[in-house]
Amino acid sequence: MDQVTSIVKHLSGTADEAARKKILLQLRDLAYSIETPDDTMGRIMFLHLQISGVRVGDDLRIFNLIAEHKDPMTLEQLQAASGADIILLGRLLRYLASIGMIKETEQRTFEATNVTTSLADPGNQAGIRHYFDHVGPQFQKLPSFLLCNGYQNITDRSNTVFQSAWKTDLPVFEWLSQHPEHFDNLNQHMAARRLQMPSWMSVFPFEREAKGWHETDPLFVDIGGGIGHQCAELKAIYPSIKGRVILQDLPHSIEQALSTPGVENMAQDFFLPQPIRGIPPILPYYYCFTYQSPGAKIYYMRGILHDFPDEKCRLILHNVISAMGEASMILIDDMVLPESHANWQATQVDITMMCALASMERTEAQWRTLLATVGLKIADIMVYTPGCHESVILAVRE
Repeated sequence: MDQVTSIVKHLSGTADEAARKKILLQLRDLAYSIETPDDTMGRIMFLHLQISGVRVGDDLRIFNLIAEHKDPMTLEQLQAASGADIILLGRLLRYLASIGMIKETEQRTFEATNVTTSLADPGNQAGIRHYFDHVGPQFQKLPSFLLCNGYQNITDRSNTVFQSAWKTDLPVFEWLSQHPEHFDNLNQHMAARRLQMPSWMSVFPFEREAKGWHETDPLFVDIGGGIGHQCAELKAIYPSIKGRVILQDLPHSIEQALSTPGVENMAQDFFLPQPIRGIPPILPYYYCFTYQSPGAKIYYMRGILHDFPDEKCRLILHNVISAMGEASMILIDDMVLPESHANWQATQVDITMMCALASMERTEAQWRTLLATVGLKIADIMVYTPGCHESVILAVRE
């Protein structure tokens, strides 16, 4: 078995991301295939306990303490650092070691693994808090909610699992704005997750599309771009590009936006008409002697449309389409699920979006259908995280 383990580690160490994900799935399926019914039920029935145990470990800073210590730590050292009762702490550490969150090297002694190091990361800890504290109650409510609604697909943003779980009439983001402790965890987690991922710019030929663009014309408009991470990354990778780079989001985000040289920060609601507009091709004669704005070359939306059901997506897209010039394109940075064998990391996000926002992660066929209803067609789909199906959809007018 040691030889098999060594071979698997070698293969995963030399594989690209898609191949590494495939190895993980094959190992999972192999493990499941040799489970007894008792093994299977013991694994499934205690899944809630895993995130609960990790949440407590986070509160006690167990993962940080072990990860930051060069040598294995004893139970007594961890008790002195955490302040927890030594019997309680011993039981918790024994459990965390048994599920692979930390490693028990000898009796009452523990050290870090790669999993421990991941759990010590502040962004990942924010994710644990977000999914346990905020999303967890929604998952608990999901079975009874679906029973009550007759197992219909959830498409009404005012009647989701979120409202039922938290006993509120507010949409999720309005509720989060009133509960900053939850909103902060979400924002910190999403920012950290994006930093760990490959960039969409690794697959999109940005220099080619920007070539010849005039420096006074809008080149890139990041719609709903938060505090401006994508604009900042764009300027860092392509410092010499010509054309205006514009960040758009609601006023509270723009107030906190990064001050990136060469990036214009603009307060804008994407449910309202897009102000960065091109001149329609049919014009009164007197426009022939005046400057005509071409609109933006690229209208970019990252993780926006997956937040909304189709009806709302059409409204957002119509606002962009009405502003497009002849050379304009829309870049949609979202998951594009395959029609079969979707990755579990993508499918669990899909169910989460349904619970909270009555929205979805879409398949390629669903994307094509949605875009066709507003007069767009897909010119290309560029996948940049094959394991999770995150992609850039290049959409143009039909």
